[in-house]
Amino acid sequence: MPVQGRKRVTVRQRQVAILIETSNAYARGLLQGVVHYIREHRPWSFHLMEQGRGDDPPPWLAGWDGDGIIARIETPRIARAVVRTGLPAVDLSAARLVPALPWVETNDEEIARLAADHLLERGFTRFAFCGDARFNWSVWRETQFVARLRAAGHDCVCYRPTALAGDVAAEAGNLARWLRELPKPVGLMACYDIRGQQVLDACRSAGLAVPDEVAVIGVDNDTLLCELASPPLSSVIPNAHGAGYAAAALLDRLMAGKRVAATAHLIAPLGLAERQSTDVLAVDDREVARAVRFIREHACEGINVGDVLRTVPLSRRVLEQRFQRLLGHTPREEILHVRLNRVKQLLAETDLPLYLVAERTGFEHVEYLSVLFKRETGKTPSAFRAGARG
Repeated sequence: MPVQGRKRVTVRQRQVAILIETSNAYARGLLQGVVHYIREHRPWSFHLMEQGRGDDPPPWLAGWDGDGIIARIETPRIARAVVRTGLPAVDLSAARLVPALPWVETNDEEIARLAADHLLERGFTRFAFCGDARFNWSVWRETQFVARLRAAGHDCVCYRPTALAGDVAAEAGNLARWLRELPKPVGLMACYDIRGQQVLDACRSAGLAVPDEVAVIGVDNDTLLCELASPPLSSVIPNAHGAGYAAAALLDRLMAGKRVAATAHLIAPLGLAERQSTDVLAVDDREVARAVRFIREHACEGINVGDVLRTVPLSRRVLEQRFQRLLGHTPREEILHVRLNRVKQLLAETDLPLYLVAERTGFEHVEYLSVLFKRETGKTPSAFRAGARG
């Protein structure tokens, strides 16, 4: 009796529309996160068009016979187009124009906390925020930045543009005048890197020295933009990859017929990229400033407090007292802080094994690094790396 062959079952590939701009680093990070998700699960067939932020939805979407949508719903036109399809969808915009959809966004409270703490650690007592009230995420970052500083006993001056939209010259002039009037030195957070670059341009126009008079930090860590800025711009690193991955996972559940609550899924930032725009210590104590600069330049070479003491004419007790008074922590804690920030960066941005990460950040023993990292962050190095990549 002949053996009957098994019947082949063909599983239809999911058809997913991606309405995310490709014009900035954050959006491209979202797309990379989506790709990472499908590589670990069943492949999808994507429908993606080259577009800018807030562009009209593609004409083909109206009659499209697909399975789901991942979108940055930034305008009412895109919102209407997505809703009219009747398809499962996940929103990646803070605009929240379709409250019935689950949405994934960066955790703006954590972003503001990182920026505020970075400037506080540099000894600033005067602060400013430069935002863009058109965007919810900018308003949220401003609110949380101000709250964090007030909790530390400081006020913050916020810039709210008065120039008409599109009047670039008037806006640049207003921004330069506002910066010129700020008490100096001042630590300033820009709502995102493009705004940060505008602040740096306005400082140059106003004849203000960066970072000595105005230290500037942005958000998004758009590497090309930050490195081309003059001086290079420090920036908070959001986990765009993780946000894209989370959005894809939610859509997968929706397309499988599972319930997903229309709630916020907030993704914590990865850390902070320090560049020249905040490379300053706003304190009058020259010895402490010299010690901090030495630590930031050499912490990952395995230095200790004894090495720091050889750079300043102070006893260990006096140096520690001055650190505590001005910065709120000890020289040893400053060394560990710099090392751990570098560890986070290497875990997030490279595939280096942990022993090489330890070697490149001044830790003699991998075991000690693992214990310290877990104590300080609440995560193991491997869990942090996994979270950074979705």
